[in-house]
Amino acid sequence: MSRKTLSDTPPLVLVDGSSYLFRAFHALPPLSTSSGQPTGAVKGVINMIRSLVKAYPQSPVAVVFDAKGKTFRNELYAGYKAQRPPMPDELRSQIAPIHRIIEAMGLPLIVVDGVEADDVIGTLATQAWQRQMPTLISTGDKDLAQLVNEHVTLLNTMTNETLDVAGVEKKFGLPPARIIDYLALMGDKSDNIPGVPGVGPKTAQKWLQEYDSVENLIAHADRIGGKAGETLRAHIPQLRLSYELATIKLDVPLSFGPQDLGHQAPAQQELLALYREMEFKSWVRELENSGVTAPGQAAGKDEPEAGDPAAYVAPTTVSWQAITTPAQLTACVEGLKSAGAFAFYLQADEQHYKLASLIGLAFSTTPGQAHYIPLGHDLMGVPEQLSHEQVLQALKPLFEDAGIGKIGHDLKPAIHILHNYGIALKGLRFDTMLQSYVLNSVAHRHSLEKLVENYLDEDRPTLDSVLGKGRNKLGFAQLDLAQATDWAAASADYSLRLSRVLDQKLKATGQLVEIYRYFEIALLPVLARMEDNGILLDIKVIGEQSLELAKSLAGLEQAAWHLAGEEFNLGSPQQLQKIFYEKLKFSPSKKTAGGQLSTAEPVLQELALEHELPRVILEYRGLSKLKTTYTDKLPLDVNPATGRIHSNFQQAVAATGRLSSMDPNLQNIPIRSEEGRRIRKAFIAAPGYVLMSADYSQVELRIMAHLSRDEGLLQAFAKGLDVHRATAAEIFTVPLEQVSSEQRRSAKAINFGLIYGMSAFGLANQLGIGRAEAQAWVDRYFERYPGVRQYMDNTRMLANEQGYVETLFGRRLYLPDIRAGNGMLRKAAERTAINAPMQGTAADIIKRAMIDIDQWLKGAGLDVKMVLQVHDELVFEVAEDDLALLSEGVRFRMVSAAALAVPLVVDIGSGPNWDEAH
Repeated sequence: MSRKTLSDTPPLVLVDGSSYLFRAFHALPPLSTSSGQPTGAVKGVINMIRSLVKAYPQSPVAVVFDAKGKTFRNELYAGYKAQRPPMPDELRSQIAPIHRIIEAMGLPLIVVDGVEADDVIGTLATQAWQRQMPTLISTGDKDLAQLVNEHVTLLNTMTNETLDVAGVEKKFGLPPARIIDYLALMGDKSDNIPGVPGVGPKTAQKWLQEYDSVENLIAHADRIGGKAGETLRAHIPQLRLSYELATIKLDVPLSFGPQDLGHQAPAQQELLALYREMEFKSWVRELENSGVTAPGQAAGKDEPEAGDPAAYVAPTTVSWQAITTPAQLTACVEGLKSAGAFAFYLQADEQHYKLASLIGLAFSTTPGQAHYIPLGHDLMGVPEQLSHEQVLQALKPLFEDAGIGKIGHDLKPAIHILHNYGIALKGLRFDTMLQSYVLNSVAHRHSLEKLVENYLDEDRPTLDSVLGKGRNKLGFAQLDLAQATDWAAASADYSLRLSRVLDQKLKATGQLVEIYRYFEIALLPVLARMEDNGILLDIKVIGEQSLELAKSLAGLEQAAWHLAGEEFNLGSPQQLQKIFYEKLKFSPSKKTAGGQLSTAEPVLQELALEHELPRVILEYRGLSKLKTTYTDKLPLDVNPATGRIHSNFQQAVAATGRLSSMDPNLQNIPIRSEEGRRIRKAFIAAPGYVLMSADYSQVELRIMAHLSRDEGLLQAFAKGLDVHRATAAEIFTVPLEQVSSEQRRSAKAINFGLIYGMSAFGLANQLGIGRAEAQAWVDRYFERYPGVRQYMDNTRMLANEQGYVETLFGRRLYLPDIRAGNGMLRKAAERTAINAPMQGTAADIIKRAMIDIDQWLKGAGLDVKMVLQVHDELVFEVAEDDLALLSEGVRFRMVSAAALAVPLVVDIGSGPNWDEAH
């Protein structure tokens, strides 16, 4: 942490505990002890405090929290913070442990009735700088920027952002002395400070840069023109109240001062007991290694009691060993066979999964113990290794025994690699990546390293840190055998331990364990088969299109040069800026984060309404992306052995449960333009086969009808009406048969726009109409479909209360920003809350259909392969003679995948290529 803005005197460090309490609660995954005590906020807050103490060892550190009950601000304004929901029980239960740990650390814990933590911090900081003591305030709250001066600095420990006087001016465009004015003008929805309606950061900044202060602005309010001026003048009393509410007190009566906030000696044994109670195992080991013991316990002993879940989560010792002899292999196989389940890890080279070769395998059946079998290490001096044939022949019966449970992290690559050696992996039980994803899809990345850190409280180095970087980077096969053994065996060991911890947590959250069992782990082999099938690409067709795109791009380039009056690089934002804003004098609308005039796509779309050149640039960019991303690159992704593209469909990426595709991404091929649709023509069926596409029709709107139970939507779907046409008839009050294509297009934009939280402003931009007209359409929509409005309002409220929303099947999406003080973040979270149950339910429905279809196809005797999943669409390659049976069977299983209040409808098409099938 930088101390450039502080004097040589160690600063007084004041921690805004209340700020970090909520941030830690929403930022970290739902951690808990084996007894169910939540610990995520405890870990987050204490970890931050430990970091500060370590970074500032000579500084006094004090932690300040809000007191319970009302403050003087509630007396000033009854509505202050009145809209906030009560603190969740799972957070409330963590406050006492946090306080106890802080006190055991020997740090002053400050809670003052009648005021907020900000006021106590402001008073202490003022007293400190009056004594010429530098002060560092650790907070995530922007309100405290008003306290910054040459002696007081802010530090956001979670983001490592430091704000001194210059930093505040850069961040807010105003000096610290004007932050209260800035906050008063904008108000604060999280605290229910009213401010001036319609005033955001830009307006507040502009007014204060011109009039310096709120009082001077009020004195000259008659100079502010238009609607903004009218609103300001009408809300002057409210503005003065907001100023008072936003002002941090600097004179709270305290019985102590900054000079009294010394760091006392930690109560080490009490800390040890508290860390054990919270199951913070790395901190327990840290104290034990320094010689701290609980009363009556010998140093280094922390044996779990019999039956304690920690007995298999946190072993006291580890043993990770290599297997290099036939006798060791035999013993290992017997141990795996008798265990009933085992965790394993495969290390392969870095080739595509269809071509990957094994370097080694690791296994674990007991926490803390694992073995690694090296197969392909070629470092000079490496001991003699067992052969691939010998090892895989011994292990194949175990891998293919469905009665022996298999455990690992990200098991799909293992399915492919073993398939390369003629082994069909069966008995999948726990995939820790998928367990973590189901538990909380947005809390963190689902890498093994991150899970070990969050759930086992241990540090695991990344593979890159083991292999090195740049020219000195080693391949895994070149690693020292001891290093390789530790890495691979630890991977199996950690997977075993994590699987048990995560299984407990999933079971504790009710239906989430069902989501894992019946959706995610069940889908894993289905996806592996689909990836292995791959899809054929016609190299000739895609090559011809690439040449045609090159000619079109050259023509657009010439057209752009003609319009600009000079040659320039159409892909250079800097050159475009000069052409647009210096030479042609276009009116700029937005700037980049770096302060440059923007040439981003939304800006070009605005400019294209008046100028020809931006239209040409937009078309050039679109075709260029098609060429570089698809027509040039897709042939390079064809597997030389199969002639097919084998994409990687990922389960643990999209927050809502949707699958994503990579290497290459086959889900984002644009289909709105003719050129984009032509790319799909290059995806073909083998001779004698056709591609069949099965696509859910308007599935998210149907889910909306089910969730909202709106009578208008329910009737439209029940009658089999074109729902967009029916919506247009309602909004534009015309008979169904008289709805024009333009009205239907507008209704479709409204239907889908509202699902994704589009505002009237966004709708106006999309349809090219006035904002007032768009708002009138939205209002009329909600008049005709009141159930949709009620669903949205109820969903927002529920999301705010519980911090997450659920799909129809019980999948959860946590919303860390649903109570954010930043209005933009909060609004985005509310839009997600409305959309996620629909998009997530749609994802669950097609997953269930895929699992059912795959099971049916195993015994149906049809010559068919499932080759693609693209959001609501499944694509199959089927022998022409089996098309009718496949169509009938797929349709039945897709419409039966969920019982909604409206029928599910599936559109099916077929043809020699994907475009014609769709």
